[in-house]
Amino acid sequence: MSFFASFVTELSDVLGPLFGGSATAAAIVAFTLCVRLALHPLARAAVRGERVRARLAPRLAEARRRYGSDPQRLRRELEKVQAKEGASPAAGCLPMLLQLPVFFAMYHLFTTDESLLGHTLLGAPLGGRWRDALAAGGAFGGQGLVYVGLFVLVAAVATWTYVRTRRLMAASPASVPAGLSSSSGAPSPSVPGAAAMGRMLPLLPFGTLLTVGFVPLAAGLYVVTSTTWTAVERAALRAGRPAKREEQAGESAGGRRDGASGKPSRGRRSTT
Repeated sequence: MSFFASFVTELSDVLGPLFGGSATAAAIVAFTLCVRLALHPLARAAVRGERVRARLAPRLAEARRRYGSDPQRLRRELEKVQAKEGASPAAGCLPMLLQLPVFFAMYHLFTTDESLLGHTLLGAPLGGRWRDALAAGGAFGGQGLVYVGLFVLVAAVATWTYVRTRRLMAASPASVPAGLSSSSGAPSPSVPGAAAMGRMLPLLPFGTLLTVGFVPLAAGLYVVTSTTWTAVERAALRAGRPAKREEQAGESAGGRRDGASGKPSRGRRSTT
């Protein structure tokens, strides 16, 4: 028995008194939450990187304007600016890339390990697929309703993520992967295919619907749990005190510049 199989089995034994026959499904959800919690520092770093790129957007746009006709020089200039500020274009991809081995392990586990194939979620086998549920009783049969619930949850999370992504892309170029936008948030003409990628980016969460429909239910549970975590995590990290502190720091810097230029700062009247 593999490490993943042993871990899921032990965790399901612990959760058995609470979840009964669905304990293994609950163990998969709990395991997914543990994985995402371990990757949380990388998610925080990715959001910090977005804020750095937002601050660098005017300089990056200027570099594209000056060196747009020389791709090699433009690439060197962009890399120099990003390296100086510690902005890594790949930082936002790390949490997703590091999850891929776990996802494939979960997929393999519930398609080959005979000891786990019999476990269910509300009667739907964790090793089964949506087509199996349709054959067993239709879309609204006992097993089909489990998938309907997952599809509804995925669609709700994807729609919420889509709306937020569209708003962020319109408000800030930092919400678009580095190199796809200019300082105005429009796709950068210096990057081939940037316009198409910019249009497709908000639609990516809906791809989860296809994944859940084709992979075993256990892997689908992992995907749904991870997708929901991502949506909530990014919303929480982008809101709240960090953004306020940066705004206050910007206002303080503006006040210092006003003072240095001899202009009275806001909120304070000059005296004669």
